[in-house]
Amino acid sequence: MLILELLLLKSVLIRTEQTVCKRQGKAQLPEFVKDGALKIGGIFTFYTGYTGVIPKFNRLPPQPKCKDISYREFKFACTMIFTIEEINKNPNILPNHTLGYEIFNACGFSNILQSALSLSNGQDDITDEINCTKANTVQAIIGHSGSTPTIGFARLTGRFYIPVISHFATCACLSNRKEFPSFFRTIPSDYYQSRALAQLVKHFGWTWVGALSNDNDYGRTGIATFIKAAQEEGVCIEYSEAFESTGSKTSLTNLVDIIRTSSSKVIMAFMSHREIKILVDELYRQNITGLQWIGSDAWITDDSLADSQGHNLLIGSIGFSVRNAQIPGLGPFLQDINPSQFPKSMFLKEFWENVFQCSLSPSSKLKACNGSEHLKYVKHPFTDVSDLRFINNVYTAVYAIAQALHNLLSCKQQKLQFTNGACAQSTTIQPWQVVHYLQTVNFSMNGGEKLFFDSEGNSPARYELVNLQKVTKGTMEVATIGYYDATQPRGQQFTMNNVNIIWRGGLKTVPVSVCTESCPLGTRKAVQQGRPICCFDCIPCPSGEISNTTDASDCVKCPFGYWSNSRGDECIIKTVEFLSFTEIMGIILMMFGLLGAFLTVFIFVVFFHHRDTPIVKANNSELSFLLLFSLTLCFLCSLTFIGRPTDWSCMLRHTAFGITFVLCISCVLGKTIVVLMAFRATLPGSNVMKWFGPLHQRISVVSFTLVQVLICVLWLTLSPPFPYMNMNYYREKIILECRLGSAVGFWAVLAYIGLLAVLCFILAFLARKLPDNFNEAKFITFSMLIFCSVWIAFIPSYLSTPGKLTVAVEIFAILASSYSLLICIFIPKCYVILLRPDANTKKAFIKKNVTLT
Repeated sequence: MLILELLLLKSVLIRTEQTVCKRQGKAQLPEFVKDGALKIGGIFTFYTGYTGVIPKFNRLPPQPKCKDISYREFKFACTMIFTIEEINKNPNILPNHTLGYEIFNACGFSNILQSALSLSNGQDDITDEINCTKANTVQAIIGHSGSTPTIGFARLTGRFYIPVISHFATCACLSNRKEFPSFFRTIPSDYYQSRALAQLVKHFGWTWVGALSNDNDYGRTGIATFIKAAQEEGVCIEYSEAFESTGSKTSLTNLVDIIRTSSSKVIMAFMSHREIKILVDELYRQNITGLQWIGSDAWITDDSLADSQGHNLLIGSIGFSVRNAQIPGLGPFLQDINPSQFPKSMFLKEFWENVFQCSLSPSSKLKACNGSEHLKYVKHPFTDVSDLRFINNVYTAVYAIAQALHNLLSCKQQKLQFTNGACAQSTTIQPWQVVHYLQTVNFSMNGGEKLFFDSEGNSPARYELVNLQKVTKGTMEVATIGYYDATQPRGQQFTMNNVNIIWRGGLKTVPVSVCTESCPLGTRKAVQQGRPICCFDCIPCPSGEISNTTDASDCVKCPFGYWSNSRGDECIIKTVEFLSFTEIMGIILMMFGLLGAFLTVFIFVVFFHHRDTPIVKANNSELSFLLLFSLTLCFLCSLTFIGRPTDWSCMLRHTAFGITFVLCISCVLGKTIVVLMAFRATLPGSNVMKWFGPLHQRISVVSFTLVQVLICVLWLTLSPPFPYMNMNYYREKIILECRLGSAVGFWAVLAYIGLLAVLCFILAFLARKLPDNFNEAKFITFSMLIFCSVWIAFIPSYLSTPGKLTVAVEIFAILASSYSLLICIFIPKCYVILLRPDANTKKAFIKKNVTLT
């Protein structure tokens, strides 16, 4: 008996010492609640602003007072309720199970955190089971709309693997599975949005932009990704500033000053609707206009912007937003919302009084209302279902949770055991199991788009490019102007449709925002020292280089045989320069050559007609005719220097020139010797003429000429002249010239001509004082003096003159020396023959004092 009493006492003591779990503090109460076998939690903020204390995570109560109802946030909560009720009516999802919900209206960061803890712990104050294993925990949490508060409680719930699905938290940092192992979202990550926005900026040619962001995780992470992606696209950021709605007035003023003084006209604003409203109101107050806004999805379609003072400044804004959708039945459901459905909700009463401008309390000064009013008779943003972009994310999130629970419960009912333990046989659903099944969810929504989560909990990144075309007080008109699908290959992700775009201030032309205007064709970019690469000077391409694209970083050298045009944007074939028959210089020289040949032929005809006259006979008619023939050839050989050089013309021009001139000088030399011999023959006892008769004269001319022929043959045999394209003297053109082949051969030809000319000059000079009857020696002296002077001047001119001018100098020397011989030797005789026939008689000729001039 004693032993029995001792055992009973021991059992009582053990029961009194049993561990009891008690809540520390008061639980946060939900705004809307409904029981169910399975529960989904929701955290939303039904207000857009705060008064009083600035809410921070490290600042506990007193709580801030919230103001300005956010109809969109309330619509999120109502959409969650609508979806849960729709699922409960669907026999194909979670049969024999009902979904409940606990939805919190959390205003301020601390309230959001407390709401997450309440959803994690349940609402019971005491749990007397050992280790609190049966706490009233929800199966998943939907929310929050902001990235920063979501980061705060998702890190906490992640320790217990309670799944959190956000419909609006886009910060790329939430993709970190080590910090947020149970986080999912039905909105794309800002990683994709930031890169899409960078491609958008590049698409419209904006290379000089400003960047603004929230001073929190959402803004800093998003804008950092945008800046990196933009720089990869060649876009420069003039400034990057962070701004928070709870910041000081000074920070706002400084930001506006930066915008006012900047040169960029396009601003990328990675902000929430709160910050953008404050900013545009200040810009409106300071009359700063003409800005093209690019918005993140956090504000670009937010209806609350229509209530801001500076809403007109946002007309023309463009940005990416999640795709629009249709949710059948949601419109009537929202219209049927009534305070009687949730009598304990203080917010719903406030909402009702705000919509109908009445009071549910009899003591108020406003008109009285009792809740019998109907929302379908009121045009209000809350009941507008034309734009359900983010609403659809909530709808999809609830279905994702329901699908995961359905798959999990189906697994349990079939008592399946997977190797990873995802499906256990216990009747209790563990949060980590829901996380596993969310990871494997893959189903299609009403619009046909598939929903699934990648390894980081992100849903497929698909956006619509929207354009804010009209903003009036209370309403916004948004047009879809393009699409972005990150699942497509690069280059096919971004597409535009044919919708007309409204730009800043209602303009129809794309605004320009560049640090420096594009460099035109023919120039290259030179980066300005100390400034971004988008700020540059346009430097003209040097000669011989081109740029045939705008904003070329370097000029490209033209290929061999080509040169840049005057604009520097195209390589054209180099101009081939040679003395042609069609240019003025060529025509003039050709005419002088033909004129000389014609005069020579004319004199030949005159001499031949008067061949029996004393003056023709006295001046050795045979040599005179041969000289006239050689002079004709000299004049005609000048024509071989004109025209496009070829192998044959190059060989012909120099050899013909050398041989004809030697023939010509040989004849003159023969005439000079004849004069000297004739004078000697008049002396008593002299028989010198028998040693230099007509036969010897012919032999001497032929002998002198054969020496030049031999020199030319050796020249043409060993190293003949050839056409050559000289690209060294001028870079912009090609000089087509005749290379000498052997310089020794060329100078040997000239030297031999010069030797004969000097010899002829000396002999003529010695014979200049012979009796007047033989005064031809004076004219030969003068002609050879001119001849030698021309060719002495020719040598430096030939060596220093480039291109076709070299040929012109050579032709000039040929013509000048030929004309000097023709004029000095034959014109005086023609004068006597044609104009002084009385002096051309034998009687007059033998007179001592007769002169031929």
